[in-house]
Amino acid sequence: MVDLKQVIVARTDLGMGKGKLAAQVAHASLAAAEESMRGKRGWFDEWKQQGQAKVVLKAGSESELRDLMKVALSMGLPCALIQDAGLTQLEPGTATCLGIGPAPVSMVDKVTGQLKLL
Repeated sequence: MVDLKQVIVARTDLGMGKGKLAAQVAHASLAAAEESMRGKRGWFDEWKQQGQAKVVLKAGSESELRDLMKVALSMGLPCALIQDAGLTQLEPGTATCLGIGPAPVSMVDKVTGQLKLL
């Protein structure tokens, strides 16, 4: 059995309210999990069995999110970039969060291990 987790990386430079941030993190978690269900079903099923470990980390910019996404995709990790609809606090299309995994902890940590907890 390999340990699995999901990481959500949230931008801290946007000044989102707590509720907005929570909603964006939830969107990222669900969207990345759906990607895993489609492409890495074994990882998804095992992650569910293990209790669905999640960690939320900080990023300081959109470019940082996009760079992390490129690395994750190059490693074959399921991921999802969340872009806001623009109905409340943000402009439409603003990238807010990146969900990565569920995937093996060792792989996810190669992408996000340098980031700080939110």
